[in-house]
Amino acid sequence: MSQTPPAPIGQALLLAGQRLAEALRAENEALSRLDLTRAATLATAKVQASDAFTAAYGAATKTGAGPGSMGGELRAAAETLALRLRDLSDENRRLLERAIGLQSRVIETIAGAAIPASRPATYGGLGQRAMPRQTPSLTLAARA
Repeated sequence: MSQTPPAPIGQALLLAGQRLAEALRAENEALSRLDLTRAATLATAKVQASDAFTAAYGAATKTGAGPGSMGGELRAAAETLALRLRDLSDENRRLLERAIGLQSRVIETIAGAAIPASRPATYGGLGQRAMPRQTPSLTLAARA
């Protein structure tokens, strides 16, 4: 006969999971608006919530009160939360990759524009000055 884990341990795990879900949701919202400054300030809260969730999960597992041993309402809530965390984490990864890609393109554009100014003029094969390299244009759009 399986034992139902103590409610406080299961509830602590759920609370830590909900805190992590809220931190991910807030960061995802900032990233989707391309508010990278806000997203950067939220990163610390996300890391702290992730650490707290990991600790709560470890404690629940160590005491035999992990999600697999939960019964009734706690188990249903844990399953729902696990799906939500998975979806939020997937979205967070996608939005972070997009933000990193955008920042890389901006840095490459700035560096590309600075390079011709730092080099002396060069001459082409017919003795004519080489045409300066055109810096590609970059458009940034965000929906609020």
